[in-house]
Amino acid sequence: MSLLRQQPQEEIDDAALGEEYTKGSSHLVLASIIAAVLVSAAIGIYMYTGQKPPVATGEIEQMWAHAQHTESSGFDANGEAMAKEGFDQVFVFALVKLHNQSDQPLYLRNAMINTKLSDGIHSSYAASAADYDRVYLAYPSMPVPHGKALSLQTTIDPGQTVEGTIVSAFRMSKADWDAGQNLNVTFAFSYQPSLVLAPKTAVIEQ
Repeated sequence: MSLLRQQPQEEIDDAALGEEYTKGSSHLVLASIIAAVLVSAAIGIYMYTGQKPPVATGEIEQMWAHAQHTESSGFDANGEAMAKEGFDQVFVFALVKLHNQSDQPLYLRNAMINTKLSDGIHSSYAASAADYDRVYLAYPSMPVPHGKALSLQTTIDPGQTVEGTIVSAFRMSKADWDAGQNLNVTFAFSYQPSLVLAPKTAVIEQ
């Protein structure tokens, strides 16, 4: 009789079964890791190739703000005397440049200047090119340079860059305007996301 203890067949079978379970668990963990890596790589590739650059880029080359106090003439449409009325407004001018970097035409539809005050965002649509010129007729002493207006109903061809000035008017005092922050301009295009640009230089107060 051998001095070495013989293992019962049942214990041998249980040990072998345990090894198989361990091997199976290891394979499952390894497969899970590989799957996670592959999924992460696929997501990364999709994000890299699926993200297209914006169709439009641009910059605000300069901005001016001019506070204007205006009073009515004191006469109505029939020439009758009436009490004068006054109000404050701030004209905001922006010399902008827009570039179409896509392979399709861009249709500019409007622009809006935005500023954040204590009670929320205040926005004012930019005037048309014709009304931009009328500002200088209404206020001959306007200290802001009278440049070429940017048409807000224009088509920008692929690769084309357009440049011009827009103006918006805010019904508020200069003190309220000075309290604003996060000044920017929103350009709206047909069938494309809007482009938001912020000035990179200080606003010139005139």
